[in-house]
Amino acid sequence: MVSIMAHFLAEFDVERSEELRGKLMEQGFEFTQPQHTIFQAKKDGICLTLYASGKLMVQGKGMDDFIRYFLEPEVLQTFTYGYENAEIDLKARIGVDESGKGDFFGPLVIAGVFAQNETIKELAKMGVKDSKKLNDVTILKLAKQIKERYAHCIVRINPNRYNELYEKFNNLNLLLGWGHATVIETLVDKTGCENILIDKFAAEHVVENALKRKKKRVNLTQRTKGEQDLVVAAASIVARAAFVDAIAQLEKKYEMKIPKGANHLVLQAGKALVKEHGKGILAQVGKLHFKTTGEIISASE
Repeated sequence: MVSIMAHFLAEFDVERSEELRGKLMEQGFEFTQPQHTIFQAKKDGICLTLYASGKLMVQGKGMDDFIRYFLEPEVLQTFTYGYENAEIDLKARIGVDESGKGDFFGPLVIAGVFAQNETIKELAKMGVKDSKKLNDVTILKLAKQIKERYAHCIVRINPNRYNELYEKFNNLNLLLGWGHATVIETLVDKTGCENILIDKFAAEHVVENALKRKKKRVNLTQRTKGEQDLVVAAASIVARAAFVDAIAQLEKKYEMKIPKGANHLVLQAGKALVKEHGKGILAQVGKLHFKTTGEIISASE
C-alpha cells in the first residue's frame, strides 16, 4: 500500500473530509479541487490529495514528518508508516529505556517490556516507535495498550527518592545503572527471558556491574540508538508515559504549568514555586544536582 520514497496511500472516510480540511487549514495548507477529488492541499513540499473514492494520497519531500507526526496520530489514528517493508526481529527479548534524565522537574523513570514472536509484530502494527518521535497524546494511548498486552516493569524514582539516591551514588550513570538492573531483574524473574537489549547510555560496565551486584546473569546487549528496536521503543513509550503522568500530577498539585526540560521556562516555574512554598520545595519537585537548582535559588533571592 505504501512506497515511502514515492507516495503514501490510505483509505479515508469522505464524511470526515471537512474535518480534515479544517485541520489542514490550521497547518497553513492551500486548497484546489482537481477533477475526481474532494480537494487537494499543498504546503512546503507536501501535497495531499483526497479523492472522491476515499483514497487519500500524500506526496512530496516533506511527507515523512507530516505523516508520522501529524497525519497518522492526529487524523488517521494509525501508526504503520515506516514499518511496511522492514524486517522485524522476532527473537524473545526484554527492552529497557528511561525518561526524565534531562528534565529538572519530575521523576526519573526506567521501564522494561517483554515481547516475543508474533507479539513483536503487533508492536509494529500498533505504531510503536521511539517515544521522542511521538507526541504526548499518542504516547499515553500507546502506553496503555502496551501495559495491557505485555509483561512490563516500571521503576519511577520521584524527586525526593531521586535526590536521596543521587547523594548515595553521586553519579547519574550509576543511578541509571541501578534502575536498569532493577527493571531487568524484575522482568527476568517474571518472564524467564534472559535476552536483554537496552539503549546504551554509559560505559558497558555500568549496567553489567549493577547486574552482578544483583547476581543476575543475562545476555545483555547495549546499543546506541537502541530505541530503533521495537521492544526498546515500547519501553521508551511506557517510561515516557509514566513521566508525562507524573508531570500532570505535579501540575494538578501545585496548580501551575510544570515545563519539561531544563530551560528558561523551567527557571520561571521554579522561581514561582520557591516564592510560594520556599526553597525546600525544590527537593520535592526537581533534581537538585542540576545547575538549574542554583539558578532558581539565585534568581529568587
